[in-house]
Amino acid sequence: MKKLILIFIGLFLPLAGTIFSQTIQVRSVEQKVNQKKPVGIDLSLWRKISTQPNDSIGSTCLNVGVFSTMNNLAGVGLNVLGSVVQHDVRGIQIAGLWNLTGQSIRGVQLAGITNVNGDNLAGVSVSGLVGINGNRTRGIQISGLVNINGDENDGCSIGGLMNLSGNQTRGAQFSGMSNITGLNFEGAAVAGLLNVAGGDATGVQFSGLSNITVGCMRGVQMAPVNIAVRAKGVQIGLFNYYKERLDGIQLGLVNANPNTRVQLMLYGGNSAKLNVAARFKNHLFYTVLGTGMPYLKFSNKFSGSLFYRAGLELPVYKRLYVSGDLGFQHIETFKNKNVGYPARLYSLQGRVNLEYRFTDRVGLFVTGGYGWDRYYTRNANYDKGILMEGGIVLFKY
Repeated sequence: MKKLILIFIGLFLPLAGTIFSQTIQVRSVEQKVNQKKPVGIDLSLWRKISTQPNDSIGSTCLNVGVFSTMNNLAGVGLNVLGSVVQHDVRGIQIAGLWNLTGQSIRGVQLAGITNVNGDNLAGVSVSGLVGINGNRTRGIQISGLVNINGDENDGCSIGGLMNLSGNQTRGAQFSGMSNITGLNFEGAAVAGLLNVAGGDATGVQFSGLSNITVGCMRGVQMAPVNIAVRAKGVQIGLFNYYKERLDGIQLGLVNANPNTRVQLMLYGGNSAKLNVAARFKNHLFYTVLGTGMPYLKFSNKFSGSLFYRAGLELPVYKRLYVSGDLGFQHIETFKNKNVGYPARLYSLQGRVNLEYRFTDRVGLFVTGGYGWDRYYTRNANYDKGILMEGGIVLFKY
C-alpha cells in the first residue's frame, strides 16, 4: 500500500507542477492583456479626482485634465499642469509644466518645464527647461536649458545650455554652452563653448572655446583650442594639441604635442627694436608668438607690436641650422597718432634665419628678410624695406 502511495505521489507531483506553471503563465498573459486593455477617457481635475481610478491596469485613450495620473497612455494626453504615466506612453503627451513617464515613450512630448522618462524615448521631446531620459533616446530632443540621456543618444539634441549623454551619441548635438558624451561620439557637435567626448569622436566638432576628445578623434575639430589623445583628420584652431599620434594636419597659431619644445627668444632689430617671443618647435616646423617695442624710434612716444610667424627649419652642418618663416605683425603707435603717425598698422613679413646651437639649451641666430607695413583702412603701403635682426634662443631644443 505504501509503495502504491509513493508511486502515485511520484506521478502526481510532476503533473501538478506542470498544471501550476501553465496556470501562472495564463495569469501572466491575462495581466498583460488587462494592462494594455483600453479603459476609455480620463477626465482629471487632480490626482485622485478623476473619472479613471489611479490603480487602473489598462491604457488610457484620451486624457484631459489639470493634473493626471495614469497607468498607460495609448493616445492623447492634455493637461494644464502636469501628467504622470506609471508605465508607457504611445502617442502624444502635452502639459503646461511637466510630463513624467515611468518607462518608455513612443511619440511626442511637449512640456513648459520638463519631460522625464525613466527608460527610452523614441520620437520628439520638447521642454522649456530640462529633458531627461534614463536610458536611450532615438529622435529629437529640444530643451531650453539641458538635455540629459543616461545611456545612448541616437538622433538630434538641441539644448540652450548643455547636452549630456552618459554613454554614446550618434547624430547631431547643438547647445549654447557644451556637449558632453561619456564615451563615444559619432556625428556633428556644435557648442558655444565646449565639446567633450570621453572616448572616441568621429565626425565634426565645432565650438567657441574648446574641443576635447579623450580617445581617438577622426574627422574635423574646429575651435580656439583642440585637444585629442590620437587624431586622424584635421585640427583647426589657435592652439591644437595631440598626446600620442596624429595622422592628418594641424592648422593653428600653435600646434603642439608631447615632443614640442617651448623656447624663449630675445633679440633686437631694425623693425621693432627690442623683442621677446616664445617659439613652439616640433621636429621640422615651428611657430613664434611675441611682442616688440618700440616700433618707432626711441625718441618717439611709446609704440609696440604683436607678431606671429610660422616656418620650417633644416640642418646645414652639425650645430648649424637654416630656417625660413612667414609672419604677421600688428603695430600700435598709441599717442604718436597725435603727431602725424597712423594709429595702427599691420605688417606682412618674410624671413631667412641662420642659427648656431652652442649647447642643447643655448643658441645664437641672425635674420635677414623683407617687410611691408600697410594701412588697415586702405589698400596701400605705409612703409617697406629690409629686415635685420639678431639674438639668442634659450631652453631645450
